Amino acid sequence: MRKKITIVGAGNVGATLAHRLADKQLADIVLIDILEGIPQGKGLDLLQSGPIEGYDVQVKGTNDYADTANSDLVVLTAGFPRKPGMSRDDLLKANFDVVKATTEQVVKYSPDCILIVVTNPLDAMAQTAYRVSGFPKNRVMGMAGILDTARYRTFLAAALNVSVKDVQGLVLGGHGDTMVPVPSYTTVAGIPILDLMSKEQLDKIIARTAKGGGEIVNLLKTGSAYYAPSAAVVEMVDAIFNDRKKILPCAAYLEGEYGIRGLFVGVPCKLGAKGIEQIIEIKLTPEEAAALKKSAAAVKELVDIIGM
Repeated sequence: MRKKITIVGAGNVGATLAHRLADKQLADIVLIDILEGIPQGKGLDLLQSGPIEGYDVQVKGTNDYADTANSDLVVLTAGFPRKPGMSRDDLLKANFDVVKATTEQVVKYSPDCILIVVTNPLDAMAQTAYRVSGFPKNRVMGMAGILDTARYRTFLAAALNVSVKDVQGLVLGGHGDTMVPVPSYTTVAGIPILDLMSKEQLDKIIARTAKGGGEIVNLLKTGSAYYAPSAAVVEMVDAIFNDRKKILPCAAYLEGEYGIRGLFVGVPCKLGAKGIEQIIEIKLTPEEAAALKKSAAAVKELVDIIGM
C-alpha cells in the first residue's frame, strides 16, 4: 500500500511539491487549501498527467481535512507569501494563526504523521507546530537548511565554474539573514574552499546566500521561491519514506545540542523512517559557533513574541 502525503496549501510551493512527488511516485497526495476549486483543479490536472508521465499515484484536491485522514506525512506550506521589502520576520504574526489552525486539523485527522514545516518564518512556525501538535520532536521538522545549502552550493559552483555536484557545503542556523554557511565544512571535490577562492570572495557568496530568498522575492515582485523549496522537501520525504538515514540540514528542536535549548534551529540531522533519528553535532570554529548562537538568539526573539 502506498504512503499518503497531505500538502497544506495549494499555492506555488504546494502545487510544485505535489508535481515533484507525483513524478517520483513517492506517495498518494492530498492537496488541501481554503480556496474552493484551486486544490481540486490543480489536483485533477496533476492526476491527468499520470498517463503521460507514467505514474499511478492518486492526487486529490480538497477543502475538507477529513480527506487528509491517516496521512503518513504532512507538509505545511500554507501562509501569506513574502512581498518585496518584507522580511521573513514580518510574516510572523500573519502566519502564526494559519500554522496553529492547520496543525490542529492535522493532529485531529493524522495523529501519527510526520510533520514538515515550510511556512515562513520557518523556525518559529516549526516551533508553533511542535507546541500545538504535542508530537515528539523527531516527528516535527522544518525545511530550511537543504534550501539554503543548495543556494550556497549554486553560487560557489558558478563562481568557480565547476559542477554543483562537486560542491559540498552546509548552512546551519535560522532560516533568515542570520543563517550560518559553514566554510570549515565546504569543499569542492574534497578540496577545502579557501584553497580555491579568497576569503573575500567567499564572504560575498555567504552574504548572498543569506539574502537568497529576498533576491528572488525582489525579482518576482508578486511571490517567493518555489522550485528549489519544493525540491528540498522532496529530498526530505524521500529520505524518510525510503529510510535512507540521510544526513541533511533541517530545522530541529534542540535540547542542549550546540549549546542551544528549547528552539528549532537548522543543524545536520539523520532522516529515516522515524523522522529525525539523530541530531549530528559537528565541531565548529569559534567564529562559526558564535554565528550559530547569534542565529539562535534571533529565532528566540520570534518565538518569545508568539509565546511558543
